[in-house]
Amino acid sequence: MERTTCLIAGGGPAGMVLGLLLARGGVEVTVLEKHGDFLRDFRGDTVHPTTLDLLDELGLMDEFTKLPQRRLNSVQVPIGGQMQTVATFEHIPGRRRYIAMVPQWDLLDLLARAADAEPTFRLRMNTEATDVLCEDGRVVGVRYRGKDGAAGEIRADLTVACDGRSSTLRQALGLGAHRWSTPFDVWWFRLPRNSTDPAGAVPVLTSNRAAIMLDRGDYWQVATLIAKGSDPALRQRPVGEIVGSMAEVVPWLADRVDAVNGWDEVKLLDVKLDRLDRWYADGLLCIGDAAHAMSPVGGVGINLAVQDAVAAARILAPKLLTHTVTTKDLAKVQRRRTVPTVVTQTIQRAAHANFIGPAVSGKVNVSNMSRTPLPLRVFRRIPILRSLPPFLIARGVLPEHAPDFARRP
Repeated sequence: MERTTCLIAGGGPAGMVLGLLLARGGVEVTVLEKHGDFLRDFRGDTVHPTTLDLLDELGLMDEFTKLPQRRLNSVQVPIGGQMQTVATFEHIPGRRRYIAMVPQWDLLDLLARAADAEPTFRLRMNTEATDVLCEDGRVVGVRYRGKDGAAGEIRADLTVACDGRSSTLRQALGLGAHRWSTPFDVWWFRLPRNSTDPAGAVPVLTSNRAAIMLDRGDYWQVATLIAKGSDPALRQRPVGEIVGSMAEVVPWLADRVDAVNGWDEVKLLDVKLDRLDRWYADGLLCIGDAAHAMSPVGGVGINLAVQDAVAAARILAPKLLTHTVTTKDLAKVQRRRTVPTVVTQTIQRAAHANFIGPAVSGKVNVSNMSRTPLPLRVFRRIPILRSLPPFLIARGVLPEHAPDFARRP
């Protein structure tokens, strides 16, 4: 019978950070990752200042700086044929006033290498948690399926679901959630980037297109917003229309209108926004997207999941060491992380209703305006208004710091 103290389902940012922190605290921990590697295109690649601070506290910043990355410290919008900066991170508090754009697989590999150095850590690739094991109403582990299809069981004092917005373990327990409708889905694709292109993040709004372009060095990672559920119908049209419509207001894209060769290069993200009423059951805790699926607005989902993992490690490690974790301890994690989650999702819902919904429906077309809109001019001229959104995106509410047992020079 396989057994561990803490079983983590999912080797994404939340799962790997939690596994590393617990292992550094001496807890026996096993992470199950259903894929054979971390290579997944168009995973979230934003590493926010609070996560950068965490990496520094863990002694991993030197290794992190060696990873291929770009630094995002401003947001520009094409207005009247010119690029205008509408937000900057230069005035936010802290040492790191930028968002690092790093391939997520590189970040996860870094965390896995650091965790492998701990004797109580085990990462099992090609192993998918398929169901929970329950005894007398308590979760006591998981059933899993390996690469060859063979099934097995692992028992644990605590199981943590870090398996994303479509969490298998969350569904297995039927945990109730509050869900909000979202007006859009997202197409992800790449475009070549020229050295003469602007840097940073570039939103593009036309009469029939809303997109944001993220500077990744030699290419743009492009997120195009489409009306919710419209993907099947839109894929009947020529794929070149996507970049063609963007080039109407961003002329420097004109030489790349044929860069997307087919619909297989355009990946769909089904946008969800929900939050579990209760993040836990006896013997199981949900964190990250498994507890609260986030909209891509602000790119804060990864950061919020990492912060969940840090709070969970700090609260639960002492209890796991003594094998005395109770539902009261799990409730403490939810209480700690509820306020940041609620605040972030409230902001995202407001953005959906007041900006993204109108943009997707063609009611907003900033790019074709001859001058900066009045609300945007007011936003840029009042320091507190100009600084608040960058602060909330970069720092968030109630940022977490590495517990002392996990810190390294």
